[in-house]
Amino acid sequence: MGHGSPPAVFAVTTQDITPYANDLYHLNSILQPATVTDVPVVGVAITAETAVPGCASGASHEVDIEVAARFVVEASKAYTAGKAKFHDQEEFDRLVRLYGTLSYLQAPRRVK
Repeated sequence: MGHGSPPAVFAVTTQDITPYANDLYHLNSILQPATVTDVPVVGVAITAETAVPGCASGASHEVDIEVAARFVVEASKAYTAGKAKFHDQEEFDRLVRLYGTLSYLQAPRRVK
């Protein structure tokens, strides 16, 4: 994906919002901060054209990192100024009413 390419999208699975310690397959580590906090987490991914482990170094080009950083700074400024929001509170509240907090997904393993 070069600069100016359309965004790449991939599915995120339920196991991606669980800790790595549970020995399940994880597609991406972008959601891992959500496994250790009770506040909303927002992530911005830098993608590659081939599968790259999240811990691999040298996989990202500095231009891609700069573009992502610029986006994060501008999005943060808009959010703190009250001009942007990252979620719909009514929709979130409905999700919690329907399915609970899902905080149990933060545990490495559930014991029966």
